[in-house]
Amino acid sequence: MGKLIDRRKFIKSAGLLAVGATIDLPKLSFAKQGGLNNIPDLAVAKGGTASERVAIALKMLGGINRWVKPGDTVVVKPNIGWDRRPEQAADTNPEVVAAVVAQCINTGAKRVMVFDRTCNNAKRCYHNSGIAEAAEKAGAIVPYTIEAGFKYYDMPENKYLKGWSLYRPAMEADCLINVPIAKHHSLAGLTLGMKNLMGIMGDDRGKIHWNIHKYLPELAAFIKPQLTIIDATRILIANGPQGGNPKDIKQLDTIIASPFIASADAFATTLFGKKPQDIGYIVNSVNYNLGEIDIDKINYQVERI
Repeated sequence: MGKLIDRRKFIKSAGLLAVGATIDLPKLSFAKQGGLNNIPDLAVAKGGTASERVAIALKMLGGINRWVKPGDTVVVKPNIGWDRRPEQAADTNPEVVAAVVAQCINTGAKRVMVFDRTCNNAKRCYHNSGIAEAAEKAGAIVPYTIEAGFKYYDMPENKYLKGWSLYRPAMEADCLINVPIAKHHSLAGLTLGMKNLMGIMGDDRGKIHWNIHKYLPELAAFIKPQLTIIDATRILIANGPQGGNPKDIKQLDTIIASPFIASADAFATTLFGKKPQDIGYIVNSVNYNLGEIDIDKINYQVERI
């Protein structure tokens, strides 16, 4: 897979920096050869508490200090889009968000911010999801996104998405950690890591859905989150992205983590009994150096707690 690139340096160098049931995973008990110093490119942790899953997944990847350095400003970007309770599996699990924040604080981050541009009322989403309270208790700042914080970025290397208004605090952070929930989406098929990045987009995001499978890989390639941690504590298997019916929820107590967003998304399809080839934006991601999407070729490791 491609070399890890510092996203903030990349943007700056381009002149763009603004002042229930369980489902069995593919069977593999240890990492295949070929990762960074034999570190896997993708880690899966199952069972235990949210904090244990996050800690073990990050340990398998070499530790959070691969991406977060003392004094860094870090953005932890969960899905807080919907006015739903944690048990409804429409937003990222608050315990997972808190665990990621705590990892960043403990490794010396100067400032950790947690936010999302919500679809429902922001105050209700932040409160009822449980994310605002959990993240603040873990040491994060949890602001609402404000219109003045968005800036238009040209994306000259893209073929389809030539530019968009993005949230500057996310783009300018030393480290952006993408923490989506894994769930069904009525249009995209599944909403995972690449889809979650729409939460830092301004303007009329509905237009992205017109060509979503071509736009999402280009969005991810431009934003370049350093790390994607997919929350599959509970997954929504139907009627996403909002859900609401308990029958649509499965409890998996799983975390999938990788610096390669497409690999994380590809592996997450297996939680739904699908293949990466079933999701258009994952298929199209192969042109953007976002990671291996062939499950048989991904260098991954699974730990059961």
